Amino acid sequence: MNKAAVVALLGVTLIVSGCGSNSSTTNANINGTWSAALSSSSSVNTFAFMTHLTVNADGSLGTTSFNLTLDNSPCTFSSSTESGTLTLTGNFNGQVSGKFHYVVMSTGVEVNTLTLDGTVSGGKITGTWTVTGATANCTGNGTFTMNPVPPV
Repeated sequence: MNKAAVVALLGVTLIVSGCGSNSSTTNANINGTWSAALSSSSSVNTFAFMTHLTVNADGSLGTTSFNLTLDNSPCTFSSSTESGTLTLTGNFNGQVSGKFHYVVMSTGVEVNTLTLDGTVSGGKITGTWTVTGATANCTGNGTFTMNPVPPV
């Protein structure tokens, strides 16, 4: 094979390998700050929170900087612990999907539990939530959407 053919073949290979690599990396990484809006059809026990998620090697979620906002809710979460799991699948273009499970439990005398179950797809997390607890009328359910917060 002559040198010109080898150079041409190498050039075409480099051009073709660049095709399709224009995918967004924002979908590729769950690690980072997320904002969540939780709603219910009854407009009672609605929540919003922001947290920094980290996916550990075993699929468990680590969280820091958790900040919960209660709206029309008798539930109390003066201090809490957060835990969860994330089972991901993905491809080489950085598109991630999978199952999301997240639990926020208040600590103290009256334990209230907020549970989110959903899916990761298209760079966001959507699903359903439930809340139960020791605080009077701290029950409910609805849907949620979590979106990544762009870095500053």
